[in-house]
Amino acid sequence: MLHTIAAFDRLGEENAFAVLARATSLAQQGRDIINLGIGQPDFKTPQHIVEAAIKALRDGHHGYTPANGLLATREAVVRRTLTTTGVEVSPESVMILPGGKPTMFAAILMFGEAGAEILYPDPGFPIYRSMIEFTGAAPVPVPMREENGFAFSAQETLALITPKTRLLILNSPANPTGGVTPRAEIEKLVKGLEAHPHVAILSDEIYDVMTYDGETHCSLLNFPEIRDRLIILNGWSKTWAMTGWRMGWSIWPNGDKGAHLYDKVRKLAVNCWSCVNAPSQYAGIAAIDGPQDDVDTMMLAFDRRRKVVVEGLNALPGVSCITPKGAFYAFPNISRTGWKAKKLASALLEDAGVALIGGPDFGILGEGYVRLSYANSEENILRALERIEAFLGK
Repeated sequence: MLHTIAAFDRLGEENAFAVLARATSLAQQGRDIINLGIGQPDFKTPQHIVEAAIKALRDGHHGYTPANGLLATREAVVRRTLTTTGVEVSPESVMILPGGKPTMFAAILMFGEAGAEILYPDPGFPIYRSMIEFTGAAPVPVPMREENGFAFSAQETLALITPKTRLLILNSPANPTGGVTPRAEIEKLVKGLEAHPHVAILSDEIYDVMTYDGETHCSLLNFPEIRDRLIILNGWSKTWAMTGWRMGWSIWPNGDKGAHLYDKVRKLAVNCWSCVNAPSQYAGIAAIDGPQDDVDTMMLAFDRRRKVVVEGLNALPGVSCITPKGAFYAFPNISRTGWKAKKLASALLEDAGVALIGGPDFGILGEGYVRLSYANSEENILRALERIEAFLGK
């Protein structure tokens, strides 16, 4: 028998893909399945972005690209960052990666080892904890509480930091909850972090433009006092409906204290994924510099669906749902239904033909909740709500 290292036995998974596979299997058997589980926009990539990739292929851009990304792609990220945050960054601090996860992988791998502690949001994206455990570091959950709008509490977060803490992971707007942490709370956190200069920060801002009801995203780039230990995760997947293109970017610390981190992630790229393919990078430039009408249209649709989802969920027996302020997820409280979250999600898929994700798949604090993605048509959402109501009313 072959023996692998223990770290691989600690790797978790992203259960949304397992649910997608089961939903697909049931659909292939002739079942009518409504999938509200997967976290990807149901819109196609805007045509001008697709055409940019086709043109790049026809123009002969078929070879390797630099490990940190084409300069033109990194400069596009610089322009986009200035537009969305008002902060100018150097293209020499921008890294182009095959999706958002490699930034998590790189940052957690840099700081995680036995004896170290890494703080992460819970409920939160499951790969955070999975990668922390892979490195041997101790995962320390930062509670995202419903009564706090699923935003983090600066006071509660700071109280969890110890001399062993190496990295703090933040995510706003948030998956799976749709929570948006207000600027005032972020300011309190940044002020408190002054007492903990040994802690690096990974801010997952992949949903940065996906906010509602007048909420605005506050990027941690707006706080120069932590810039020398701040890593920003972002990308093309959600904003431009480009999940399958595998295109992400990250912004790494600059200055004397933090610049060495950039070279470490560059070397990791050389050793692991080599580079991001050229046609996708040209598509990424077109996404940033081209018209944003399709993004606006998508967000208007998400907003309409969000209202339908919240109203419908709150009408279900034993279910309550606060209004998400960002991303495209609702995280309803199902504790009064009498069901455990994962069992309910499984039963809804198998018996009612509705795919959701149980809250515990997003962390130890996720029990009593399920995640519903409204990245599906309004018609399908209404049909799904009818099926859930019928199932709970049995």
